[in-house]
Amino acid sequence: MLQTTEFALLRRVAVEQAERRAPSLVAAVVRGQDLLWTGARGSVDGAAPHVDTQYRIGSITKTFIAVLVMRLRDEGRLDLNDAVDKHLGGTSFGHLTVAQLLSHTGGMTSESPGVWWERAPGGGWPALVESMSAEQARHRAGGRFHYSNLGYGMLGQLVAELRGADWMSCLREEVLKPLEMTRTTPMPQAPHALGWAVHPYADVLLPEPAPDAGAMAPAGQLWSTAGDLARWLRFIAGDTGSVLHPDTVAEMRMPVAVEDGDAWTSGYGLGLQLFRDSGRRLAGHGGSMPGFLATVVVDPATTTGVLTLTNSTAGVGVSALAIDLLKLVDDYEPALPAEWAPQTAADPALLALTGEWFWGPMPFVLRLLPERWLDLRPASGSGRASRFRPDGENTWVGLDGYYAGETLRLHHHADGTPSHLDLATFVFTRTPYDPAAPIPGGLDQGGWPAE
Repeated sequence: MLQTTEFALLRRVAVEQAERRAPSLVAAVVRGQDLLWTGARGSVDGAAPHVDTQYRIGSITKTFIAVLVMRLRDEGRLDLNDAVDKHLGGTSFGHLTVAQLLSHTGGMTSESPGVWWERAPGGGWPALVESMSAEQARHRAGGRFHYSNLGYGMLGQLVAELRGADWMSCLREEVLKPLEMTRTTPMPQAPHALGWAVHPYADVLLPEPAPDAGAMAPAGQLWSTAGDLARWLRFIAGDTGSVLHPDTVAEMRMPVAVEDGDAWTSGYGLGLQLFRDSGRRLAGHGGSMPGFLATVVVDPATTTGVLTLTNSTAGVGVSALAIDLLKLVDDYEPALPAEWAPQTAADPALLALTGEWFWGPMPFVLRLLPERWLDLRPASGSGRASRFRPDGENTWVGLDGYYAGETLRLHHHADGTPSHLDLATFVFTRTPYDPAAPIPGGLDQGGWPAE
């Protein structure tokens, strides 16, 4: 990056480390396929930390668990609307759906019953099940967002039940190896930072424990590095390799619930935290465990992402730091739009469909996109706009907007020429209320007035 950009980024990291008294602090910026910049302050074992220094990443672990669950969904092994009991019996929350656990909308208690699980060695799954009771429901299922670490403990076990192997083995084989994330592990491996609590009124440190959380480990066990998390940011942005289809990750980035009501600056999708800031729609996750704080956040529209890692229990604003670094990058070196290039060829039948179509009297425009995709949106102003992916002969499925998941179907006249489009029962015709098309309710026999 430009020297001025790098200095601005390093200065912001240096101010955070000095003013918030972080024992060490690492940050990195990615865009597209590239790790553009890394910066560090403080020390680990007497030396500056670097991209291969491990930190505990806490709840960023949940994003990995969510990917394992979505892989099972894409394979047809489960449905997100399935009750948990269908795959994981014996719990007090088996009536909740898989989607509700992923999105923290099941209403269950935020922490596992018993002692503070983040600082105590965890027991196995049977002990966790025994500790649960129906009284630990805090809200009506589906009624609101309520963050639940316990829910992700359950999801980790659900993965293990369906795969016949523990969640960490599944993660290693299905996700980490394909993405070449060799430094993401359940327990620390040198070189790694030690977790510290910083005294609030003196510049002294207290070591924090880092035990195996047992059955609660899927909620926050993992350790990782700036190098590995740079690859994970690319994954969240859509560079998914062979692990998931990019459309599935895009689905995970869609908001299921919001945390702050009408303001909608923070929300949650299917295993991913979501943020809106200065017109950006960001995705990622934060992490907090005794002795450590971490954040990964990426703008999928530009593929610019930032990660921050520190070994302090509290007081370091890693999330605000990440957003500030992202803004600095966008201000100093904004991402260039993808270069336009013409398609080499187009199906004449699809090309003939482009142009104006009418929903009743309202004009829409149909455009042909690469790979036979279609884009349908109002001719002017805002309204019901969606992209459609081919889903069979003469049919497409909506990917976003109002018609996400709905089927667009092309109908033909007896002579084979296009007649009309049927989109979730809405009929689109080449002229306003075409009398030759099957308009629901019929048309006045007089038609449009004519001279």
